[in-house]
Amino acid sequence: MESKFLETYLAIVAAGSIAEAARQLDLPSTTVAQQIKALEKEIGCRLLARAGQTVKPTEAGYRILQGARAVVRETRDMRSQALGDELPAGPLRLGAVHSALMGLLPPALREWNRRYAGIKIFIEPGNSMPLIDKVADGELDAALIVHPLFALPKSCDWVPLRKESLVLLTPATMVVKDPLETIAREPFIRFDRTVVAGKLADDFLVHHSIRPNEQFELDGIEEISKFVSEGLGVSIVPNCPPIGFHDTSVRRWALPFPAPARSVGMLKLRSSVRLPLVKALTRLLLEHVTPVSSEVR
Repeated sequence: MESKFLETYLAIVAAGSIAEAARQLDLPSTTVAQQIKALEKEIGCRLLARAGQTVKPTEAGYRILQGARAVVRETRDMRSQALGDELPAGPLRLGAVHSALMGLLPPALREWNRRYAGIKIFIEPGNSMPLIDKVADGELDAALIVHPLFALPKSCDWVPLRKESLVLLTPATMVVKDPLETIAREPFIRFDRTVVAGKLADDFLVHHSIRPNEQFELDGIEEISKFVSEGLGVSIVPNCPPIGFHDTSVRRWALPFPAPARSVGMLKLRSSVRLPLVKALTRLLLEHVTPVSSEVR
């Protein structure tokens, strides 16, 4: 059985589309479709079926998922072991939350391409929780995530990269003398409470006995920054460098000490053939981590 065909199958399952999987694999859609037909013929049953605009595994397809992932993972491991290079063969499969994609990762990737041009990195964007599961299950080699408010899987190690304190975000024209009074008075745009930053912000409000005039609840620093810049309210967000923070129409203000903070870092499997790749990327990230902007009033 061709392990590449299994890899194609897993790519389609993850993407939900043959066309998107073909784009990610850099293959023609016809080639991807032919590989799936060959795989289905060899296994003896249909593995994929259309569900509206997407493609999903059939019942048989779901049954082989774990086995397919194991075969693909073991094949990659054997390839790396056979080459016996200082760094194992790629690709490195990396998950990353949006704020890491917009801040931490690009400078490190620029240096990676200069030093390790022959080793590809496949990046899977996502939220911290599903990325943690994928690292623990071996679907990803590592992930740049926000540390959750609970213990990480014992099969994984954590490398902290940056601590991001929560700050008050207001329109640039707003004068703030007392951040707590401003939060209590102004319309409030809440950070989604199902994510770490939102939970920390909610705990902060409860600790200070503030019941804000809540207008919206959003999951996304850039989206919140845009709403704030339009004068729709103020918010409590992590002090990190996504695009919205380059907008001169918003301003950050320090919260009273001790301000809550989230930890952003690298989650990696303790045992993996590609661990040297993860360590190499982590070193580059540490080299390029910049202090969070001091433009906090």
